[in-house]
Amino acid sequence: MKNKEIVKKTAQRCRERNIIIPTFKQMKNPELVPDKIKKELKKIGLWDLNPRNLFRINWKNDVKTGLFDGVNYFELPRELTGTKARIVALVGKYFPTGAHKVGAAFGCLVPRLVNGEFDPTTQKAVWPSTGNYCRGGAFDSALLACTSIAILPEGMSRERFEWLKSVGSEIIATPGTESNVKEIYDKCWELKKTRNDVVIFNQFDEFGNSMWHYHITGSAIEEVFNKIKGKNDRLSAYVSSTGSGGTIAAGDYLKTKFPVKITACEALQCPTLFLNGFGEHRIEGIGDKHVPWIHNVRNTDTVAAIDDEACMSLIRLFNEEEGKKYLLSIGIKEDVIKKLNLIGISGVSNILGSIKTAKYYELDENDIVFTIFTDSMELYQSRLVELREKFGRYKKEDAVKDFNRYLMGETIDYTKELGYYDRKAIHNLKYFTWVEQQGKNSNDLRKLWDPDFWTEMYSHIDEWDKDIEEFNRLVGLK
Repeated sequence: MKNKEIVKKTAQRCRERNIIIPTFKQMKNPELVPDKIKKELKKIGLWDLNPRNLFRINWKNDVKTGLFDGVNYFELPRELTGTKARIVALVGKYFPTGAHKVGAAFGCLVPRLVNGEFDPTTQKAVWPSTGNYCRGGAFDSALLACTSIAILPEGMSRERFEWLKSVGSEIIATPGTESNVKEIYDKCWELKKTRNDVVIFNQFDEFGNSMWHYHITGSAIEEVFNKIKGKNDRLSAYVSSTGSGGTIAAGDYLKTKFPVKITACEALQCPTLFLNGFGEHRIEGIGDKHVPWIHNVRNTDTVAAIDDEACMSLIRLFNEEEGKKYLLSIGIKEDVIKKLNLIGISGVSNILGSIKTAKYYELDENDIVFTIFTDSMELYQSRLVELREKFGRYKKEDAVKDFNRYLMGETIDYTKELGYYDRKAIHNLKYFTWVEQQGKNSNDLRKLWDPDFWTEMYSHIDEWDKDIEEFNRLVGLK
């Protein structure tokens, strides 16, 4: 039910701030963006706090022209992966903020904004996150004339905090690091109890997050596959860290089109899905110690636990000069080496999960595995500095060891294929976080096991677009 008074007030605010909101159709196919807006975008930087950058929330940004082209993707050569199968990743660096989480945040905020469920004149948008989601939420909030509060662990990379300050977001740092999601939830409850001006946009239970990835990321992968496939090629697997449960939803879309296996990656040091385990790890951005409410576990075929030491070693191999020299010396092409900085820490984890998946299922030259590079090393330069300070200069011997141990030597250890009751056991873990701690209803949890729930939920995208179009008409900008 729309709150027409708030919608009217919000539309006036958008009119004054020159804000036009893109539809999901336009994010899926940016060629539908009006020519007037395309003309404006040519003069606007990718990270600028300009409302027109809402139209750059898609996988198809062309940084050379400032407009749009094909999906940004990176195919890793077999010489780097050691697999017969082809491994292809969508590249998140070319979103505003350098990470695709601006899309997830958009999917959570905009439907409420255009229906009057969020009032930007009296309320603040709270973005609880272990990393990029709160950055995406702060960015989207700034573009949509909303006030933001970012909540993230104090141990996350320095770049995240500096950027959040630069966009004027209020920042709340919670105890711990990547693994401390519960502490973030606790802070959200505290805000709910002590402030009446906040709305929590929790990526772990907001279906707008998975909705965005289902339709936008899923269709982008399908588009790349149709572009690069050979006569006998198969889209055989999709690999994603579970994180908030949003990105992995692209696999739900792919399963409607292809007989694809979905692999969920997590840190070996915190093997929640793999072993109902817990712990601390260094793979920033993937979340853990609980199962996200919006993760459609019934669709997950495999779990791969990734050693965070492998990820930290490989970011050095890919970015330190001695590492790049070694890769060049063994035949990795220079143009590939230049692109390795497109891969952030969670991207490295996804590569290793893809290698495990390809080897586990004995995929061959006709199989293509897709994965995601959420962000790039641009957001983790301080981590490289910390590694140099702790372990010293990166040498050729380190490069030889890391390449052969963590890439060529990757095995199917800590890979689990899930049966029906394995999946249901993981699904049931949601009870302890969401029903006991976060106030969800156990009957709603039972509904999440029903495939029809997800089919019906994902079908609402056209209704959301109609709401956005109606709101834009009320704003009255052209």
